[in-house]
Amino acid sequence: MSDLNKELVDLVWGRPTSGAVSASIFRRWTQGFVFSENEHTALEQFEGGPCAVIVPVQAFLLKTILFNRETSNWRHMTEEEQKTILCSALSEILESACSSTSTGFCLVSWAKGQSPQSHAHTKAQTQSQAQDMPVPESSQPLEGQQPTALAAEDLGFERFHSVLQKRVVMSVSDLQAEVLSLFHTWRGCCGVLLFLYSVILTKGIENIRNEIQDTMEPLVDPVHGHGSQSLVNLLVTGHAVSNVWDGDRECSGMKLHGIHKQASVGFLTLMESLRYCKVGAFLKSPKFPIWIIGSETHLSVFFTKELTLVGPECPSEQARRVFQSFDPEDNGFIPDSLLQEVMKALDLVSEPEYVSLVKNKLDPENLGIILLGPFLLEFFPDQDSGIPDSFPVYHYNGLKQSNHNERVEYVEGTALVLGFEDPMVRTDDTPVKRCLQTKWPYIELLWTTERSPSLN
Repeated sequence: MSDLNKELVDLVWGRPTSGAVSASIFRRWTQGFVFSENEHTALEQFEGGPCAVIVPVQAFLLKTILFNRETSNWRHMTEEEQKTILCSALSEILESACSSTSTGFCLVSWAKGQSPQSHAHTKAQTQSQAQDMPVPESSQPLEGQQPTALAAEDLGFERFHSVLQKRVVMSVSDLQAEVLSLFHTWRGCCGVLLFLYSVILTKGIENIRNEIQDTMEPLVDPVHGHGSQSLVNLLVTGHAVSNVWDGDRECSGMKLHGIHKQASVGFLTLMESLRYCKVGAFLKSPKFPIWIIGSETHLSVFFTKELTLVGPECPSEQARRVFQSFDPEDNGFIPDSLLQEVMKALDLVSEPEYVSLVKNKLDPENLGIILLGPFLLEFFPDQDSGIPDSFPVYHYNGLKQSNHNERVEYVEGTALVLGFEDPMVRTDDTPVKRCLQTKWPYIELLWTTERSPSLN
């Protein structure tokens, strides 16, 4: 690993001004993938920071559990099922990150005999070696030993990077077998980091640098320890682009990379409700009804089993998307001068005389703007999107302290998706609702708990 260490460390951690990565930030990233005792299909996050890796893995876990597994009780899993499904999710992410099958898949693990579990036995090893007795070397924890949340205190940043090894496998079947064989590594100390490094080296450091917008920005913030949007996008889509819009954009002669195809799981962010960014359809409308939810500082997951939410766009949804593409500031209206172009893009009659009639009808006060709501009502009245009026939803937050009674458990609720008119039911204005309104403007949420789930 030594030849790659510096490049890898610079990409993930940057070049801190102090010359060393903060010990407290590194420690927060040294946990493994550990399932909650209270929710068999939910991963637990011990401290702030590694949600940028844990939450995408959780989203892919849920995809497999809800849609690829035949069982009525999706919230219950045996230990053997946890092993199979976790490794399946990790393999899927590694497959999507692989730039070329000719370069294979890279797996980073502990060098032989160097896992933290063996550190506790250093004294016993020394005594055995003095007596010329063989000592078994294993990367697996002792039988019955719980997965470690954080690294042993003596495993610092430098030590960690000096005891790693990598292995390359060339086929998907070999990848799946190898990931499964490393289950104890993933769930043990530093499992999250070892997996992250595996994804990065599978993708290729140079490939990531070519996709990332600001090559000086590390994947992990050196001050707060949060993962960047590029890191989240890498795990969700296989591409480390820095933006969440669809396709590439030109800005002052510079090409800014976005998302290029429909993702398997989606992404929504509270930042869009605050108008800091605009998430494109490829992330807003994924293949499965599972969305990673971003707040200012944390990631969680909103999901449902309702597949009609991710069916093909109905005409009114397509019209909303096209209209909004002419409204990049997300004002909810366009200048009336753009109405003909919008109608053309939607294959509506766009002869100048007819457009003029529509203008007069949609802007009777001659304000020079066309509002989204009246436009949709004019051309797509009573359009049935195929989405049920109400359906069960769930929210996952991996931090104990962010959950009711400090137990990592899914929060259950019911979503109501209403039409363009003022809804009959109006629930509280909460961060989770504001975030979801960027996808469903008229959504209302009724949670079974006294308080709505936390995004932080």
